Amino acid sequence: MLGRGPLFIAGVGDIHGRFHRVQGWLRELEESRGRALDVVFAVGDLEAFRNPDDDRRKSTKRAMPAEFAEYAGGARTLYRPMHFIGGNNEDFEALYALPEGGEVAPGLHYLGRVGTRAFDGLKVGWLSGIYAPRHVDTPLREPRTAATQKQAGYFRTAEVERLRGARGLQLLLVHEWPRGLFQRVAGRPVRPWMGNPFTRDLVQTLRPGWLWCGHSHEALAASLSHPDGTQTRVACLDEARGSDGAVFWMEWQGGAEALEAGWGTSGRVAWRRGEVWGARHTPAVG
Repeated sequence: MLGRGPLFIAGVGDIHGRFHRVQGWLRELEESRGRALDVVFAVGDLEAFRNPDDDRRKSTKRAMPAEFAEYAGGARTLYRPMHFIGGNNEDFEALYALPEGGEVAPGLHYLGRVGTRAFDGLKVGWLSGIYAPRHVDTPLREPRTAATQKQAGYFRTAEVERLRGARGLQLLLVHEWPRGLFQRVAGRPVRPWMGNPFTRDLVQTLRPGWLWCGHSHEALAASLSHPDGTQTRVACLDEARGSDGAVFWMEWQGGAEALEAGWGTSGRVAWRRGEVWGARHTPAVG
């Protein structure tokens, strides 16, 4: 029997249409921890297309499954409700009508392009999309053509500025990594082009306790230090190939204090309150 306790949350990396396996992973994680998840987040690139033959699906090019249609049509039910931000590969025609968020299908909730919200006391902020220098200051147009659909996957300066005023965030969700993570992780190649400066600046301004990212299809644990001596612990999630790097879970006391965290579905604790978080916490993913 699943028990109760501190707030139990999980994050999932880029799903790219693989909805079936994610449901199994959430079930396995709950069984390992012996309790039900309170909130599940996804960090973008779900590719939640209602039509499995939709030619806009990037997963078509990668021979990935188009499983969301079964959930949208009622043939299957999501194991746990999921809240997601937008990546750069989504059904942007559907999301355009929901800039402040809304339900896309039973149990699947789009958070919106930018915003903040408290989940049982846990204050969460988010920014959908990736950085594109040519379009960061252009108006967001209705995604009716291939060009405007692609541009809908880019965040805008006004959205970044809207989030900049948030205070007291415990968790920040973004799709694209902040710039500079690889330079700060020992044993990793220096890739200065990875990530974007806008997200990095946001993290430096908001100083959230934790940051979850997707997009780069690589699991990574790192920390970013701030001038006031505080740190933001970063968990970059792999795409949904295997659960070890694509699932990250945490328990929070009263939504205010992080107690422990871990990768995958085994329930094994990788970090506890008071410990340093860094490269050694990156999971070994085959």
